Amino acid sequence: MAVELAPDAEVAALAERTATFVRQVVIPVEERLGGVARTESVRAELQAAAKAAGIFVPHVGTEFGGHGLDMRARAAVFEEAGYALLGPLALNIAAPDEGNMHLLEVIATDEQKTRYLAPLAAGDLRSCFAMSEPAPGAGSDAGALATTAVEVPGGWRIDGRKWFVTGADGAAFVICMARTSGQPGHAGGATMFLVDADNPGLRLVRHIETLDESLYGGHLELLLDHCVVPDEAVLGEVDQGFRHAQVRLGPARMTHCMRWLGLARRAQDIAVARASERTVFGSTLADLGMAQAMIADNEIDIAASRGLIMQACWELDQGRSAAQATAIAKTFTSEAVWRVVDRALQICGALGVSGDVLLGRFLREVRPFRIYDGPSETHRWSIARRVTRAATAARSSTTAAGEPRP
Repeated sequence: MAVELAPDAEVAALAERTATFVRQVVIPVEERLGGVARTESVRAELQAAAKAAGIFVPHVGTEFGGHGLDMRARAAVFEEAGYALLGPLALNIAAPDEGNMHLLEVIATDEQKTRYLAPLAAGDLRSCFAMSEPAPGAGSDAGALATTAVEVPGGWRIDGRKWFVTGADGAAFVICMARTSGQPGHAGGATMFLVDADNPGLRLVRHIETLDESLYGGHLELLLDHCVVPDEAVLGEVDQGFRHAQVRLGPARMTHCMRWLGLARRAQDIAVARASERTVFGSTLADLGMAQAMIADNEIDIAASRGLIMQACWELDQGRSAAQATAIAKTFTSEAVWRVVDRALQICGALGVSGDVLLGRFLREVRPFRIYDGPSETHRWSIARRVTRAATAARSSTTAAGEPRP
């Protein structure tokens, strides 16, 4: 079956409206703030404008105020939103809220959707997702999950420490992964819980200082100490947390890629404009072979990333796990985006390093993406393991059929 690359007319129109909105409304705010929004007033201002433009929460269902876009349609719109660092925040499609909305829409009960999803989609509150833990707890290896949840009368008591919880400062609730059976290192036994931020057993320990600063609400360390939640706080089924997390994992990796690809395009546009106007050694930069090579390589990286994202999104829309496709797309795009922004800064020279353009901010923001949502090395290991397992299975099948082993 062929993969349709061009969005339909309705999606194309939404993407165009998003592009116009980002350029006319978001970028002026972003340039004024240096790419970082730290106050609720800025978030509220941008989101109100996005609602008025009819482009708010395009990924959620119409019953929650969105457009119900599938993954391929999201690719077109999210890329346009990502053209500015604050574009995703304006459309309410920034991490982690966007991924949490997707998860809640698929997994949550009707009561949970009313209490958590509806106000989250409306922009009335924010959320976070607490999976990662300080070493030796869960990180790239989710099975190392050490936070525990044990049954108590009427509910569960959660104990553990989480860190790198993006958006936790000011979040109204946490989706927390805790171990309800087994031991750290076991592949199963996890459960997701909805924990309200005002729970007395939940404490924000500290802000973690990081290279990036644009993800709203920061990256925090949390402590859950005798944090008691009711039975209705279970999201999904007990002991099925890792399975349910797959609903969020692949799509969230791809939406990250879409957003950062938009920013790579912005960096390329800044570099091309500079190369076209900057005169050195009797010609413009754009006439020099070395600058042309960097511009061309940027175009190649952008196009290749978009193609890999689209392939993975098509598989997700078909209901497949898309584990291999999303791992390949995430690994390549995270590294390609870095290359594009780095080349763009190099083309701009001293201007690129200065604060007069935002390329330095872009570089700091995109670098961690090679670690977030799984480091490139972990994805490469998984990609290779799937390939070698498939080859081993094919050889075993051939041998079992009586055919000689090659």
